[in-house]
Amino acid sequence: MKKLILLAAIFGMILTTTSCEDILETESEQIVFDPALDQKTDSMFYTLAILKSVQLAIDQNVLINEMRGDLTETNMYTQTDLRELANFSATAANKYDSAYVYYRIINNCNYYIAHRDTMLMTGSTKVAIPEYVEALAVRAWAYMQLCKHYGTVDFYTTPITSISEANAPKEKKDMAGIANALLPELAQYKQIDVPNYGEIDAGSTNFGVSKKVNSRKIMFPVLLVMGDIYLETNQYEQAAKCYFEYLNMQRIRQRNFFIAPLFEYSYPDNIMPPMSGYYTVEESWSLIFTVSPNVSNEIITYVPMAVNGLRGTTTNLPKLFGYNYYTTDVDTTDNKSQTSGSDMYILEREIEPSQQYINLCNSQDWYYRPSESLTDILTSKLGDLRRQVTVQTVQKGDSAFRLMTKYNGGNINIYRASTVYLRLAEALNRMGYPDAAFMILKDGMSYSKLDEAGYLKPETIEMLTTTIPFFSEQNMNNFTTEIRNIGIHSHGANETQGQYSPYQYVEVLASKLAELKAQGVDVQDTPEDSINAMEDIICDEMAMELAFEGNRFADLTRIAKHKNADPLYGSNYGSLWLARKLAYKNPVKDLTQEINWYLPMK
Repeated sequence: MKKLILLAAIFGMILTTTSCEDILETESEQIVFDPALDQKTDSMFYTLAILKSVQLAIDQNVLINEMRGDLTETNMYTQTDLRELANFSATAANKYDSAYVYYRIINNCNYYIAHRDTMLMTGSTKVAIPEYVEALAVRAWAYMQLCKHYGTVDFYTTPITSISEANAPKEKKDMAGIANALLPELAQYKQIDVPNYGEIDAGSTNFGVSKKVNSRKIMFPVLLVMGDIYLETNQYEQAAKCYFEYLNMQRIRQRNFFIAPLFEYSYPDNIMPPMSGYYTVEESWSLIFTVSPNVSNEIITYVPMAVNGLRGTTTNLPKLFGYNYYTTDVDTTDNKSQTSGSDMYILEREIEPSQQYINLCNSQDWYYRPSESLTDILTSKLGDLRRQVTVQTVQKGDSAFRLMTKYNGGNINIYRASTVYLRLAEALNRMGYPDAAFMILKDGMSYSKLDEAGYLKPETIEMLTTTIPFFSEQNMNNFTTEIRNIGIHSHGANETQGQYSPYQYVEVLASKLAELKAQGVDVQDTPEDSINAMEDIICDEMAMELAFEGNRFADLTRIAKHKNADPLYGSNYGSLWLARKLAYKNPVKDLTQEINWYLPMK
């Protein structure tokens, strides 16, 4: 394997070097400032090195978003740095406040983009293009994270290879400036598929479970990064088009990619399960978060962390949430495993699921068929069952506590199918189609369900036939697979689909509007009121589906900005909405002022 020689990152620091066992191995041994990029195989090594720098940033990215969101709370064991994130008192001295980890990614992308010969050919194929586009996508993703955390940031697209260049004044850009600077070039390559180097053997955990990594799924699809930047800047139709184009592209490439699999749960003894064979259950929802995720069509992009320190970069996230992923003291011969042995549980966990999250999940209805009748669907007060998979009550000695399970496999999700569809719902709703957004939650975006989806207005069907063409003549038969195209709310609520389910557009929307009225919002039951209410419904769904995956504060602030840009309830309504959601944290800063959403830049 060719020796990859790495560039110096910003502030004169090395990107990273990796051990011979690292899952993102680059066999780096030295630093030079002008490495050759003239071999076809260089692209793979540089791409893996760039993704290595994503590994080094990902714990911080998750903690910034989850500690400052409404789904977590601190406890007696929480370290000061995390507590400061949670109550918005973090200073530049906070160890999780590092813009450098993002600029390290950016600078290495800049170097590759500046120096890679994209004209290298194998036959008629430009072999370096997929990696070149990946560098563009990862750079844009890193700049997007910087703007989410810091507001206005230093922007540069030429590589820095000296201290003097690092210290030179830089252009400043906010999210809109980032969008204007980077989206045009990204758009030129939006049809390029991500690189694929096959399966990577990541070794085995200390408790004996092997870990495999699908290299395609550690890449960042350019269309999804574009969609996110459009959504962040309130360009809703452009965002929706990017998300649709990505989903449709997966269909064209025959990856059977429509929506997350139907998930199987344990049914309580007093409730009959659905009629046998009514759905074909393919995977369990919890498999998304295992050591080697095998829900192939749900995971799009994730950051796989090493199984131990000898194999590469490790993550502290499982430990912070109460799980000892790196334990060396597990008896695997006594019916113990990575999810059942009490030796794996850490009583001194530092992050708790918030009571707000627990209350939201517990307040949901669960829908079931008590018989084989297709029309008889009843409601139970079980709550959303995703919570029972995500947050489990475990026992260690005399202590019982809640354990968050999503990092038990040592992986961090960036994009899942559900992530894409929920952001698509957010965009469609703000385009003026809350009924289309609700279809994603209730039934899934399927042409075959139009007869039952009586809540869709004619203009919505027209939009879904032309502008975002799920139902065009060309596509109508491609988004109909019953197993794949299910409503996301059914992941936790079971029987949401069809005209006989109690989960219906008018009733769900009316309930949210009533909730807003009770909070003192001046609701007048206009179409604009429906959009605002549906946005809150989508926000709740994001909490239940994507909880603790590193999105929450960014989701809240993005939605707050949507609301601030809408004159319906006043120009600061979104900020007031955000402050109300986070009031339980007793933040030391006034969150009704957008400037207080951002971390201090070191």
